Amino acid sequence: MTSKTDTLEVHSSTDIVLIRQAVRKWTAELGFSLVDQTKMITAASELARNALEYGGGGEVRFEQLEKSGRRGLRLTFEDHGPGIPDIEQALTDGFTTGQGMGLGLSGSRRLVNEFEIASTVGEGTRVTITRWK
Repeated sequence: MTSKTDTLEVHSSTDIVLIRQAVRKWTAELGFSLVDQTKMITAASELARNALEYGGGGEVRFEQLEKSGRRGLRLTFEDHGPGIPDIEQALTDGFTTGQGMGLGLSGSRRLVNEFEIASTVGEGTRVTITRWK
């Protein structure tokens, strides 16, 4: 059951800083350990940067979750950019279409408990990550 939501825009590097700060605040309020806070902040930062650099910007939706007495945070990053033609290739360590190290998607997937990606060429990409306390 979702008890709290919010949405932030991703249109500049300043927005990425604001998203990192918001993730820190949400994870701290949910009682995440410092290590788990850092993992979620790192994943969010990578995915926000991807949305900005490759998707031309977008938004991230924050959802506080509670399920069977566990609390969690779900972040959904969505852009309306060119999309990803080959998701499996994009999730391969070292694959990049830009100047990065190619660890954004695959690295983010390793930092969270749940990871979903959907992309349609010409329409955009949606990445949803969840971390449970």
